[in-house]
Amino acid sequence: MAGPFEVLTTDGPARRARLETEHGVVETPAFMPVGTRGAVKGVDPEALTRLGAEILLSNFYHLDLRPGIDSIESLGGLHAFCGWSKPILTDSGGYQVFSLAKLRQLDDDGVTFRSHLDGKAVRLTPQRVVRDQVRIGVDIAMVLDECPPWPASEETVSEAVERTTRWAHVARQVHDSHHGKTLLFGIVQGGGFERLRKEAAEALVALDFDGYAVGGVSVGEPLDERRRVVELTVPLLPVEKPRYLMGLGTPPDILHAAMHGVDLFDCVLPSRNARHGLLFTRRGPLRIKNAKFGSDECAVEDGCPCPCCRGVSRAFLHHLFRCGEITAQVLATLHNIRFYLDFANGLREAIASGDLAEFAASFRSTYSDAGTSESSLETQPQAN
Repeated sequence: MAGPFEVLTTDGPARRARLETEHGVVETPAFMPVGTRGAVKGVDPEALTRLGAEILLSNFYHLDLRPGIDSIESLGGLHAFCGWSKPILTDSGGYQVFSLAKLRQLDDDGVTFRSHLDGKAVRLTPQRVVRDQVRIGVDIAMVLDECPPWPASEETVSEAVERTTRWAHVARQVHDSHHGKTLLFGIVQGGGFERLRKEAAEALVALDFDGYAVGGVSVGEPLDERRRVVELTVPLLPVEKPRYLMGLGTPPDILHAAMHGVDLFDCVLPSRNARHGLLFTRRGPLRIKNAKFGSDECAVEDGCPCPCCRGVSRAFLHHLFRCGEITAQVLATLHNIRFYLDFANGLREAIASGDLAEFAASFRSTYSDAGTSESSLETQPQAN
């Protein structure tokens, strides 16, 4: 597919753009809800569409374990299998090379996992990962990569960059032969080492991928370091191609990266925190399990059109969480995903109108950069 990405407006390095895929257009900056196994926990495809999601992220490794790529292909491909008609991006399994390090053996030709389900051997190679993502009809496929955890020595990171680059060459060749209408993104590694980031980006840009991802962040490094890596890496990537920040998605992180020219984001934070009773609002996060909400008749957030805010009070949601009722997790997840999608829409509107600096200042008056993580979010005090 030629020319699927078009930058419409800029505000400094930030871009308002449009990405065309086989299953629809994605307006960027865009947040991708995470449906690891083909579904966001507690949210059916129709509800996800009503919330405003334009693209879903799934994980090749987990789909390969269950139900298997052959099964998905025989059932009409991933879109038909999971009932989602809009674009899908699949991670290649590279994150599991990092997260399941105790269950895998890495070599120059690929990686062999011992399945966390039954102990069986699962072999991923750069060839197979691309070929099988194409087989199940995803819109955006990621190459297989190696991502060392932080902190890692320059020697260790250099070896990972070399291996990832070799795999990228193989992936590009396979994609040229079997790509169908699937776009292929390369992944820039390099840890916090400027020289390695530049070498990795230069090698991948020469391969002319359909898009590029900033990898190797949110792997244990402190906030200042991951921000520095984003600021270092993004300018090395082509302005005419989409840029994707992998697995990093607190609202302050998204704002920072979008202001430096990133287009696509994903993170488990909205759904994971929802399941633990933390809800995002324009005035800051709200911890619904706190006793003060047990008699609060207000909606979680006034003006929010999500099913949670339209249908129940804070007091009722507090009650459901205290009772361990699964409905509480579903309602909270619907709200948090809607918050993230609205936040991305706010970024797009601010970039289009040239008001990004004002948007950022207003947001930062509520959400602090300090202490962000995937399981909690520190903010300044709020009046909820």
